[in-house]
Amino acid sequence: MTHSRLRVVLLIALTFATGSVDAVSYLTLDRVFTANMTGNVALLGFAAAGHGEVPLLRTGIALAAFVVGAVTAGRVVRETVPPGAWPARVVAVLTASTLTLVLVTALWAVATRDVLAGLLGFAMGLQGGAVRRLGVADLPTTVITSTLTALAIAESPRRRRRTAAPVALLLGAFGGALLIHWHPLLGLLPALLTQVAVLVVAAAWGKTVAARPGGGGGSASWCR
Repeated sequence: MTHSRLRVVLLIALTFATGSVDAVSYLTLDRVFTANMTGNVALLGFAAAGHGEVPLLRTGIALAAFVVGAVTAGRVVRETVPPGAWPARVVAVLTASTLTLVLVTALWAVATRDVLAGLLGFAMGLQGGAVRRLGVADLPTTVITSTLTALAIAESPRRRRRTAAPVALLLGAFGGALLIHWHPLLGLLPALLTQVAVLVVAAAWGKTVAARPGGGGGSASWCR
């Protein structure tokens, strides 16, 4: 598998993880999205129009936390990386995202829903900001509106991956929602397992690049 194709596979896997995170936040934190910020902006509009059943504060916290996470990721991964690369800084930011999900599981029984929504939003902002630097515009992992639009209008060989992204999100949401029937925290299990798998593959990928003959330049590209 080429590096460019592997990168696409990892991005689709992260899209699957996003689905399960939003399933947990929307179904257990009173209809708040923590990855799909388009939905949250719409929810804020509903709340402003007087629909009191929409959790205005929690939605605002999730939105603000997502932005903070995305800004943080953008500061750590400063430049758009070359095609096919997956820099160590992206791995570091995604590791922070995964650890934030672990923190959510640790605090689930004692933290308020507002805090949990904020942490999940921050984790998804880290993920979205990090993968944005990879420069794959039609696979942002946290929202698929642009992907569906590109799929609808494009005459491109990328049709398969643009189809795979919404399917991955759907399956992640289904898996998370299904596991919530047993316990809310189980809904995060697909996201955690998927993110750990992505980190393991990405880290191994980096070592492979560094170990190649003349890999000094490859390693520098990987690590920047």
